[in-house]
Amino acid sequence: MSDALAIEPVSPHLLRSLREHVHERLRRAIVAGRFRNGERLNERQLADMLGVSTTPVKDAIRMLESEGLVRTEARRGVFVEFSARQALEMALGRAALESVMTHIAANRISATEIAEMARLIDEMAHATEHSALEDLVHLNEAYHGMIHRVSGCAYLERRLDGQRMYDHAQRIALLAEASERARGFDEHRGIFEALRAHEPARAEQRMRSHIVRSAKSHVRQVFGADAEGLDYDE
Repeated sequence: MSDALAIEPVSPHLLRSLREHVHERLRRAIVAGRFRNGERLNERQLADMLGVSTTPVKDAIRMLESEGLVRTEARRGVFVEFSARQALEMALGRAALESVMTHIAANRISATEIAEMARLIDEMAHATEHSALEDLVHLNEAYHGMIHRVSGCAYLERRLDGQRMYDHAQRIALLAEASERARGFDEHRGIFEALRAHEPARAEQRMRSHIVRSAKSHVRQVFGADAEGLDYDE
């Protein structure tokens, strides 16, 4: 086959099903606070808003229910289940697991991995400076993913899988703000410095502080207040 007749590959985002696209849109809207905790969701209205039939909406709602973001009550309907307290609890769980992984990574990280992470930091600095939100979200996730990989804690990483959707949506919401982009980058650079110096206790503390601080910022951004009754200082 000649080069002129070669077929370009299909973009990965086009391979996703309509149900997955609807699921992501609804999930992001809930985590961003566009639907309030306890609000009833009307499947027909959601379908009209999204320009789809009710079938992918029903499928997406079942997925959201499995993630704990909505609840279905017999003969009453579907209701949003996402409060300030729940958001902070999810982040505290992530902070506990990921800070331990960062501690272990600081003991294990190699010179090659330090160089790889340094390149990530440089790319994050460039994306932060140029307000490249999509790139920054991707780099942010690559950075945390690399720490997970270096730690070798496959079990702990699996425990984090259940809330990746929340972490992703939180990053999109927070990194849309310039002050948050700058502060987040400084924190990531500080964690890297502790990893590079093989200082596990400092790396662990900085990762925990970063996650908790970011979560509290997101809770205030979405709900306009701190999570009542859940006091945790870092």
